[in-house]
Amino acid sequence: MSALFARLFQQFQAVRSGTAANAGGIPNGLFERAEARAGHDIYAARELREAAQAYLRVVR
Repeated sequence: MSALFARLFQQFQAVRSGTAANAGGIPNGLFERAEARAGHDIYAARELREAAQAYLRVVR
């Protein structure tokens, strides 16, 4: 689980400085980056989405 948070934190840093943060906010950017990073692997995409949701629950 800590590896997921580490990957999510890396994505969060990229989203804050990228255009995704400006377009739809940080939550939308996190989910977009998670899905883009997972590619066609539906299990990795689901895992990253769940990690993004858990991260946002803690941050909010």
